[in-house]
Amino acid sequence: MNESYIIEETRTAGYECTQFNEGNDFMYAGIHHVSLLVTDIEKAKHFYGSVLGFEESDERPGFDFPGAWYQVGNTQIHLIVHEEGKTLRGTTALDSRDGHFAIRVSDIEKFIHRMEAYEVEILDKPNSKTGWHQVFISDPDGNLIEFNS
Repeated sequence: MNESYIIEETRTAGYECTQFNEGNDFMYAGIHHVSLLVTDIEKAKHFYGSVLGFEESDERPGFDFPGAWYQVGNTQIHLIVHEEGKTLRGTTALDSRDGHFAIRVSDIEKFIHRMEAYEVEILDKPNSKTGWHQVFISDPDGNLIEFNS
């Protein structure tokens, strides 16, 4: 591991630093990946690959734990099996206000029909206050995903 990444002391975020308040547009180019905990990698791969139709990436290194990477536009979704992980919701109930990430789709009706064909429960919000047509689903482990158009 590169020693420059080792933290040797706990630091408190002060949030009062003014050194970086101007010209930050170079720092953030987009979201590289979203990491999700799953309990059964084969079940998750079926859901993300077959049901959602995401393209599995062959870029994933040979880690010593089960997982899979999927390419969605310019962003990746990393599925990770980690038994000690703390981010599983413990439910597949659809709740649009719970933690989730969103994927923009070009044809929301086509997406809805695909979910219906695979008998995936959806929370359909065609007249959302956001101005977008939103559809929420849950993966088999309860990770919430919003699709919008």
